[in-house]
Amino acid sequence: MVLEFWFEFGSSYSYPAAARIERLSAQRSVEVRWRPFLLGPIFQAQGWNDSPFNLYPAKGAYMWRDLERICDELGIPLTRPSVFPRNGLLAARVACRYQDQPWVCAFVGAIYRANFADDQEISESEVVRRCLSNLPVDPDTAISESTTPDSKARLRRQTESAKALGIFGAPTFAVSDELFWGNDRLEAALDWAENHVV
Repeated sequence: MVLEFWFEFGSSYSYPAAARIERLSAQRSVEVRWRPFLLGPIFQAQGWNDSPFNLYPAKGAYMWRDLERICDELGIPLTRPSVFPRNGLLAARVACRYQDQPWVCAFVGAIYRANFADDQEISESEVVRRCLSNLPVDPDTAISESTTPDSKARLRRQTESAKALGIFGAPTFAVSDELFWGNDRLEAALDWAENHVV
């Protein structure tokens, strides 16, 4: 049983999803495949030049309060970023280049904590390097390999794949042809993986 986890580093609700997906999927014996992508091109295709949480202030205010409740319940720290959404392009390239490595979960978690717990500028290579520093990979090599033309094209293709699947926001969980959007739909996606996939 396989679940694809489509996420964006600037996405607020992807933060708690990333914090809990490994534990919950392991309990169900569901394999997680990490699929970073970029929301910018998808939002632009919908006519947005910014996050809907910025474009619609009431929606944004609700989201931040909702995220506070979710993070409090999960026991994970939250500091509202001084910049939202942050540019996670470099981190996404690294995650995409190494998405099948066993340590990618730890890297993704470190980037999300840097953004949503520590209010760090995740677009900076030094922040990405620190997030890689305790993992079984050389940070400088990982960053160098993730910024080659091939790696850049890989992330573009993955974003196009997200569009082709019909993904319009993050986090999205894909189980075969079924899409589940939002942190609160993770359990439903896992249920589907258990009960509907042979």
